[in-house]
Amino acid sequence: MTSAPGRRSSTFTRLLRHGFTDPSAAEQLLDSDGLTLVRNDPVLLDALGATADPDLALRGLARLLEAQDGATARQELLDTLIAAKPLRDRLLGVLGASEALAEHLARHPSDWQALVTYEPRDLHPGVEEFERGLADATDPVSLRVAYRRCLLSIAARDVCGTIEVAQTAAELADLATATLRAALALAAAAAPEDAALCRLAVIAMGKCGGHELNYVSDVDVIFVGEAADGADEDKALRAATRLASHLMRICSETTVEGSIWPVDANLRPEGRNGPLVRTLASHLAYYQRWAKTWEFQALLKARPVAGDRALGEEYVTALQPLVWQAAERENFVADVQKMRRRVVENIPAAEIDRQLKLGPGGLRDVEFAVQLLQLVHGRSDASLRSGTTLDALKALAAGGYVGRADAAQLDDAYRFLRSMEHRIQLHRLRRTHLVPEDETDLRRLGRSLDLRTDPVATLTREWKRHASVVRRLHEKLFYRPLLDAVAALAPGEARLSAAAARERLIALGYADPAAALRHLEALASGVTRKAAIQRTLLPVLLGWFADSADPDAGLLTFRKVSDALGKTPWYLRLLRDEGAAAENLARVLSAGRLAPDLLMRAPEAVALLGDGGGGLRPRSRAHLEQEILAAVRRADNAVQAVTAARGVRRRELFRTSAADIVGSYGTESQPAEADQGALVDLVGGAVSDLTAATLSGTLRAVVREGWGDTLPTRFAIIGMGRFGGHELGYGSDADVLFVHEPRDGVDEREAAEAANKVVAEMRRLLQVPSADPPLIVDADLRPEGKSGPLVRTLTSYEAYYRRWSLVWERHALLRAEHVAGDEELGRRFTELIDPLRYPAAGLDEEAVREIRRLKARMESERLPRGADPKLHTKLGPGGLSDVEWTVQLLQLRHGAREPGLRTTRTRQALAAARAAGLISEEDASTLDEAWVLATRVRNAVMLVRGRAGDTFPTVPRELSAVGRYLGYGPGHAGDMLDAYRRTARRARSVVEELFYGGS
Repeated sequence: MTSAPGRRSSTFTRLLRHGFTDPSAAEQLLDSDGLTLVRNDPVLLDALGATADPDLALRGLARLLEAQDGATARQELLDTLIAAKPLRDRLLGVLGASEALAEHLARHPSDWQALVTYEPRDLHPGVEEFERGLADATDPVSLRVAYRRCLLSIAARDVCGTIEVAQTAAELADLATATLRAALALAAAAAPEDAALCRLAVIAMGKCGGHELNYVSDVDVIFVGEAADGADEDKALRAATRLASHLMRICSETTVEGSIWPVDANLRPEGRNGPLVRTLASHLAYYQRWAKTWEFQALLKARPVAGDRALGEEYVTALQPLVWQAAERENFVADVQKMRRRVVENIPAAEIDRQLKLGPGGLRDVEFAVQLLQLVHGRSDASLRSGTTLDALKALAAGGYVGRADAAQLDDAYRFLRSMEHRIQLHRLRRTHLVPEDETDLRRLGRSLDLRTDPVATLTREWKRHASVVRRLHEKLFYRPLLDAVAALAPGEARLSAAAARERLIALGYADPAAALRHLEALASGVTRKAAIQRTLLPVLLGWFADSADPDAGLLTFRKVSDALGKTPWYLRLLRDEGAAAENLARVLSAGRLAPDLLMRAPEAVALLGDGGGGLRPRSRAHLEQEILAAVRRADNAVQAVTAARGVRRRELFRTSAADIVGSYGTESQPAEADQGALVDLVGGAVSDLTAATLSGTLRAVVREGWGDTLPTRFAIIGMGRFGGHELGYGSDADVLFVHEPRDGVDEREAAEAANKVVAEMRRLLQVPSADPPLIVDADLRPEGKSGPLVRTLTSYEAYYRRWSLVWERHALLRAEHVAGDEELGRRFTELIDPLRYPAAGLDEEAVREIRRLKARMESERLPRGADPKLHTKLGPGGLSDVEWTVQLLQLRHGAREPGLRTTRTRQALAAARAAGLISEEDASTLDEAWVLATRVRNAVMLVRGRAGDTFPTVPRELSAVGRYLGYGPGHAGDMLDAYRRTARRARSVVEELFYGGS
């Protein structure tokens, strides 16, 4: 007994040296009966120390020895372990990696003998060998036991490194195939009358179909059924459904031996809502008429595995042509990429950084990328038609569809990530793709992957490195080979043929692939620094262009901008180094015509897209006026001054339109603007402020040239309509009134002549044809309309409004606001009209009826012939006119006693009406939503087409671009139109009540 403490200390030290993390518990266990031999045998301790988790391996071994039937059996096991290194490595390796398989061995203590043989023919068993291993199963329980015994042999070869990860996955798929066959045999034996009525084929999908199954995974299948000779088809399908359902229960249900794995048939036509079993003809009809892109992507891995072999082969043969036509579908690439994004979006935020499979840089990124390229190029190249990811990747590299270096890095990363996934699942045989957080689990995982030096840190570093490689290659995989095809910088490297490059560009949505290749060649060819930077930028830019409604336009304009600025040192540096600048540019160039047209007139405005997005923030009216007035002072004459003012306007229109596009599309680092009303207010306020500043500068320039410092009359410009309401769109005219007042001692005729000359010259200079967009100044809302004088004195306005003003003029004055010129005169004009637009007595019923008549007449006369009223954003039901006239009627009636209603802005007035209790919160929200949506549609049409419009475009690509701006993905233009109709219909019902029927 005196030597015990010394022996204990020695054992403790040995255990620490062998990698035990809890040597005290291990020492105590080794002191128990039955494990003395293990404690004293250096071979066994060395073998335990070589496992992924020596503590776990020792506990598993203790349980296995305890479960043996008597001392003789325990001694036989120990003797065999000491004598046979292959068995020792296999058994202890499994015990150190899998707690679940250790529990299986404890329940079935003789199953360790399945690991004894070590012959070459045992290294890579196939379906037949596994079928023999399951042959004795006569019920679901015994099938589970036999399945685990076979799984034990796969895991043993895996953890010992006898087979690598791809072979492990293939063996798991073969074992699943054998299990499905055994389960179907059990189901048929239980219902021989059903088996006699039908032919049933089981088609493996997903990872089982692709020969790349995990240790624990749903096994995806599709069932195909046909009537046996002479049987009624309906009865046969019912029988086949019963057999298929029984097969699923045998594999999925939990028994005393646990379950095998769930059999998932949700990849079938119509998913869980569709019949479990269909005939081949029914399958074909569905895929020909109704299937979505992702369903053809899923069929890449379809493989007959059980049941009627001939029927299964017939199914695959019949559907293969449809699979390889999938890339010809409209929005094919966008659909696949959208499906990938949706998967990522559905990952809980707390898990996304631990997701091996679904997270960014995970296994699914590799699989989606490979499958997309297979579908694009597999139409014409049968060598790509493998259901196995790594085999397909190898074929893509061999064919030049993926760069060899990229393919090698992807292959390496995929193998590493799959190995992690396998070992994580093997521990407890649970379906998970999350990297554990516990340090003990991470240590075991790292050691299982042969990362023995600081396994936790090394594992984390290697995992992040491989995930980073996958993310980077996933981004460029579709686009880098296109550049290699045109740049021709590596003569020995396989590259895309011209035909393959065109195929890929067409699949990515490029309508003119030949032109696109010319642009790429012009941008990326050569050995200059400029070309080298372009080759770095273009793979990502091409992806962003492809994510738009018009990739061709995006690429073309990018080439034009690059040609214009390519020699400017800061341009490419901005795109390369400043975060979102490149993505912002791609979004702006491919969203429509307006922003690129504005940019091309002064490409240096691309600098606004940098500055972390701050450069896109619209400038205040005060800053704009300051810049424009400074430019006017520097100019030699009025023409130069107004040219400078219009140049500022063009640049600021680009800034605002770019901010609108980026806010609507979002970027990888910044999601799309959630508050659509905020975007509408941003555009309306920015364009209105810019218009006011432009008018101020133009007025100053005209006065200075014609009269020096002082005009003979005070002069003010009053904004009307959307201009006065701070709601201008990109293509809006500036509705105004002009008012003047002769200075002391100036003859009224002289003053009027000066004022009219100012107006005429301002309007002329702002519309002179030039590279800058014109600003149309419209004064038709003045008293007497086009028949009245263009400019009036304040006294003349007062006399007219007192004696002659009509209801529509009081209505129009609700939006009147001073925007430029003499501030004091503008204030006095506003004081003059306030009693008219906010009458103390409100409106009498005759005035209300007149307003209603005017609105009805306007809509009937101005709605374009042939236009769909339900989609007309201005005059259609629930459109801008409906909302604005309803709000303005409330202002005319209640503005005198409700100060909040005394605003020129529609949304502010609506909010004030709600706050005053004049309209319910629900009705106000309905009207606001409709007004914001209609305004956004008008802005979108201008951005996309480069010209104003009140209806949705009819050209499909333009309609799709409007949809993208409004947040609808490719192929969802119909959803956008339906949503607009619904929103407008709800608003119209409120208008019917408040404008036409309310009090």
